[in-house]
Amino acid sequence: MQPHRDTPFRLPRRAALRGLAGAAMAGGIASLPRPLRAGPAAAPRSIRLGGPIFEKTSDPEALALAHRKLGYRAAYCPSLKLEDTDRIRAVEAAFAKHDVAIAEVGVWCNLLEADPGRRAANLKRVTEGLALADAVGARCCVDIAGSYSTTSWFGPHPDNLSPKFFDAAVENARAIIDAVKPKRAKFAFEMMGWAMPDSPACGLRLLKAVDREAFGIHLDPCNLVNCPERFYRNADLLNECFDTLGPWIVSCHAKDLTWDVEMNIHFREVEPGKGSMDYATYLRRLAALPQEPPLMLEHLGKAEEYDRARSYIQEVGTRAGLSFG
Repeated sequence: MQPHRDTPFRLPRRAALRGLAGAAMAGGIASLPRPLRAGPAAAPRSIRLGGPIFEKTSDPEALALAHRKLGYRAAYCPSLKLEDTDRIRAVEAAFAKHDVAIAEVGVWCNLLEADPGRRAANLKRVTEGLALADAVGARCCVDIAGSYSTTSWFGPHPDNLSPKFFDAAVENARAIIDAVKPKRAKFAFEMMGWAMPDSPACGLRLLKAVDREAFGIHLDPCNLVNCPERFYRNADLLNECFDTLGPWIVSCHAKDLTWDVEMNIHFREVEPGKGSMDYATYLRRLAALPQEPPLMLEHLGKAEEYDRARSYIQEVGTRAGLSFG
């Protein structure tokens, strides 16, 4: 496999990106998984927004209603054990009854852990996560592809941008999918700024290389902002993501970035609306996807912070003619 990085970074024109995606769909890039499903003639204009809730209950019905009370139509998967089939069925039924999509089962661990025993245990955890996602009807199970860092499970390392990392990510994705053979859920790697997939083009290459219909795309555009050009031109980055990967996107994260000015580059996550992410573009492009990928708020600490973030996204979307109900 060849290194994937473009040096220097230049955002392609949207026409070129449409050509790239079109070539992929037409067979110019072979063996891509099929898109999730064909959409209606008129794309839906709604957003499945979701996020953590702070309701103290384990009752499936109450959990689903707590999401709807906040205006959410998507949710992170509640705490479940794979062997508890009765509770899994109850959660699936309650959330479906109230039209709350279970966006993702997040299994956050290092699939490239240096210690062989821990690496095998992590692979088992993620495999069980995909099985759970399929059992409960979640859109996906998601993890990062991993890291060769020995000091942080998600940290930077020069080999995270190497052909051997790409090959290992492909091998792990295939092993997880082939072990579960999911009928509904997809498996996806979250985008990262210092590990693959770190660009839309890399995500497309992974789709081709994994070559499994159950492999999808998890979109987190803030995680892709790793240089000034992507920060300032994040609308172009968003369009690149949707032009290249739109049919395969299964779930998305919502946050924002600001630039803390110092003698080197320091981007910091903040609440949506307190940074520079072009949410009007993000929401418009997301709403046009027929598969309605959920948009999940994350990385905030308090209920009131999520309230402000939710209100901001809903306000931007409403101005753009979108709905959340």
